[in-house]
This record gives sequence, structure tokens and C-alpha cells, in this order.
Amino acid sequence: MKQNLSPVANSQPATGGPRDPATAFHSLLILFPVLLAGYVMTHIESEFNDILFKAIADAYIQVSTFVAGTFFIFYGIERVLNIDAAAALRKATVWQVPVAAALGALPGCGGAIIVVTQYVSGRLSFGSVVAVLTATMGDAAFLLIAQQPLVGLAMVVLGFVVGTFSGWTVNYIHGRDFLRGSLGDGHDVDHMNEDASTPWLDRIWLIIMLPGLVLAALVAFQVDVDALFASDYLDKPASLLGVLGGVLAVTMRLAPRFGIRGDTAFSASGTILRRTVADTNFVTVWVIGAYLVFDLSVYFFAIDLKQVFSGFTLFTPMIAILIGFLPGCGPQVLVTTMYLAGILPLSAQIGNALSNDGDALFPAIAIAPKVAVVATLYSAVPAVIISYGWLFLVEW
Repeated sequence: MKQNLSPVANSQPATGGPRDPATAFHSLLILFPVLLAGYVMTHIESEFNDILFKAIADAYIQVSTFVAGTFFIFYGIERVLNIDAAAALRKATVWQVPVAAALGALPGCGGAIIVVTQYVSGRLSFGSVVAVLTATMGDAAFLLIAQQPLVGLAMVVLGFVVGTFSGWTVNYIHGRDFLRGSLGDGHDVDHMNEDASTPWLDRIWLIIMLPGLVLAALVAFQVDVDALFASDYLDKPASLLGVLGGVLAVTMRLAPRFGIRGDTAFSASGTILRRTVADTNFVTVWVIGAYLVFDLSVYFFAIDLKQVFSGFTLFTPMIAILIGFLPGCGPQVLVTTMYLAGILPLSAQIGNALSNDGDALFPAIAIAPKVAVVATLYSAVPAVIISYGWLFLVEW
């Protein structure tokens, strides 16, 4: 996904370097919500604040960090090898689908997000979207691999195989440009990733992201990072880092909507880091929004997913599949946790693993909602067949 000058950015004059007064003022405006969030988290205690900041920290540490790592590797390979990976995928039509499925099968959601954006840009087929969403298990894959490695790897392989054949089948039935509609080949969605930045704002972003990657790896293997790094001065250092990083990503992404553009020439530049920052910020806004909706809904409406499954053995896989329709990794991680605790059978885990799209569904809905919905429904077809096949042949 190449970072191009957006129409808005093209209409604005470059403001010069970070010493330009307007640029410096915009940078301070962007940082103000970050500092405010950090102050409120550490000085004002309430149950609502705990839920709010936990959602932001979890979204940033568990999702945004992995997304950033995936983007950085993807763009780095393009730059170092001097190739356009998306263009190469487009030429290799036979291999588009299995490559997309392989990206989706990787733990986390970064690979799936890349495939979805490349489809909208006119570079990949609709079958590739179905393949990647079917293969994606999201962050729940980390948890499953850590606790039951063989089952986790089996889910990864199953997702890749089923995703590949599903994508090929959909392309055969509908053709590669199914539902592309007005998006058309060459439609550039990168302007949707416009954010406001300066060189030193990107450096601050990176300074937060690097330790965030370490924390994300520990969290993936169920380490309580707050307890691990707690001190007499700060009892939740990891969560604080997640809140600062999450709020910074959101303010950088939303700042142009309020006329705050930082250094417009720098913000529109196409360096590896700049593209990674812009694209990660775009995803982070949707991920944090979804985490907040889910966690606050559980808080205000006392939703208990464990009670949903009790007493419905025959419908358990279908309920797990329907939960897979929910955007985000939070509900899917809960399903996997319940499987590991022995509350749910393997058939439910299989159904959820194949039907859920993790956090990749957020940008898909934002960019192309109809495509996202139809591709998700297609991914549920093999989920139903395989999960109920396992239920009746093995577990019944």
C-alpha cells in the first residue's frame, strides 16, 4: 500500500520543518490528549476509567503492535528487495489466494489487513479476501498455540487449507472482481490513512511502539505484564504505555479532521516508517473503538458469554460461529479461553477459528462494508460444515 499525497494534503502548503511555529503548535495539540489520558489514568480512579483505559491499552498492546510489526516487515521487504509485493501478487493470479491464506493464517491480524486494503486498491481478487478472512484466527491463535501447541498449529494449518480452497472456489464462481463495483482497479484508499505528524512525533510513536512489541509478545503467552513490571511508583506500567500509544495513534489519525496537520509534507512522505505509522494509526482507531464498544457493552448490559453456551450442546458450534462474526479479537479470545478451560468442545473452537476475522474486519468495514459482510458470510460456510462434521463424527 503506497503512501500517496491525499487530495487534502495536496491542497495544503508544506509547513517546513519541526521548528516552524505552526508545526510545533500542532504537535503540542496532538500530544495534549496523550498527556491528559496518562494523567487521568494515574491520578483518577474509578471503575469506568479502569474499563476505558484497559480497553485502550489492550487494543494497542494486543493488536496495534502486531499490526505495526507486520506492516514494517511488509514495506521493508518491498523497499530492500525493490519490489512491489502487491503488484507481484496481482500478476501471480494462481498464487494470490494461497498467499493471502498464508498471510491470514499468521497469528495476529496484520496480514489480513494488508490483503483487504490491497483488494480495495484493485490489486487482489475477491477470493483472496475470502481466503484471508477464513484463514485468520487473530490474536486467539497466540493463546491457543501457547497453551495447546499441537491444537494451535492444527488450527493454523486448517485455516490455510480451508481458506485456500474457499478462495479458489469463490473466484471460480464469481470472478476476481466480484463486488469491486465503483471501487474499480487502481482506486487508491491510501488517502483514508492520512494522519498528522512531524519527524519527532513519529519518533515518539516509535519509542512507544518498540517496548509495546515486547509487551505484546509476553501478553500473547499469557504473561501479566503489569504485574511483571510494576513498581512502588507505578502499578500498571504496561497499561500506561498502551494508553499513551493508543491515544497518540488516535489523535494523529483524527487530527486532520480538526484542521491540525503538523508537517504536511512529512505526513505525506512515503518512507517505510511513515507508511507503517499512518497505516497502523488507521487500524488502531477502529480497533480501539471496537474494544470500547465490546467492553462497555459488557459493563453496562452485564453480558455473560459463558451463559450463552450453557445447555445448548447441539447449537454450541453455531453460537461460536456467530460470535466469530463480531469484529475484533476480544470475543474470539474469550471463546478460545473457554475451550482451553474445558467449557467448550473442539468443534466450537474450529467453528469460531474459521468464521472469525479478528481485527481485520474493522478496516474492511470502514473501506468496503458490503465486501466485508459478504466475505465474512462466505467464510462461515466451511466453518459450519467442518465444525458440525467434527461434532457428529467425533464428539457426539
